[in-house]
Amino acid sequence: MRYKREFIGEALGTFVLVLFGCGSVAVSVLFDAHQGLMQVALAWGIGVTLAIYLTRHLSCAHLNPAVSLAMVVSKRMSARKLPTYFGAQFAGAVLAGLILYALFAPSIATYENAHGIVRGTPESIKTAMMFGEFYPNPGSTAAVSLPLAIGTEAFGTFLLVMMVFALTEGCNVGRPNDALAPVFIGLTVTSIICLIAPLTQAGLNPARDLGPRMVAWLMGWGDAAFPDHSGGFLHVYVFSPLIGGALASWFFGRVLEPAMNFPGDNCDCKSDEPDSTK
Repeated sequence: MRYKREFIGEALGTFVLVLFGCGSVAVSVLFDAHQGLMQVALAWGIGVTLAIYLTRHLSCAHLNPAVSLAMVVSKRMSARKLPTYFGAQFAGAVLAGLILYALFAPSIATYENAHGIVRGTPESIKTAMMFGEFYPNPGSTAAVSLPLAIGTEAFGTFLLVMMVFALTEGCNVGRPNDALAPVFIGLTVTSIICLIAPLTQAGLNPARDLGPRMVAWLMGWGDAAFPDHSGGFLHVYVFSPLIGGALASWFFGRVLEPAMNFPGDNCDCKSDEPDSTK
């Protein structure tokens, strides 16, 4: 494989991210292990941080199709690499979903029996949410329409990608040390989840949603995994993050980067990413 190194990095990193993140949702639903949104959000943020540390030397740790597309839009990565990155991210997310199901399948069945949940019915969204996201959040009383869900996911991903650029680009002299950047990216994910998860569960990542959602569909949730037959879930959790990431790339390149690199600031605006992203 031409891009074997990148494929391994993206698949492994996305696997770790989804395993810890979706795992935190699973133990919260099944065992009431977490008290409040912040604990789940922190678990996601820690998962992101660890995944970046593990794989950034291999593939620069995009771990998200929205980030990879943003890198192409900003000309920081060749478009030829997109199929490799997208495929690896999806594969890693599917594998994480399969492992989670293998770990918790008996507990899921016990939970469903105890609560009178028949897998595949609308009520089984309560357990399907351990894999894919839903709007409105099944655990929330928020009122969320399809347009609002689309805008929420696009905005959340916009914030994430903008912060990724800001935390790694050389033109931002206020960025943290390169060794600490993954920590702040993880904290960014935590903060965004705390903001929008009550509305849409905060997907922010097409691979993270679609991969485990497909596992849920295969393991018997059926229509409960894809309850919106008009395709709304694809718009909310796949297309919206891609659009939000692309817009963030444009905004950073056209607005923030020139402002940060204003003449006289003695700021050399060069990416901290390894040459493999170019």
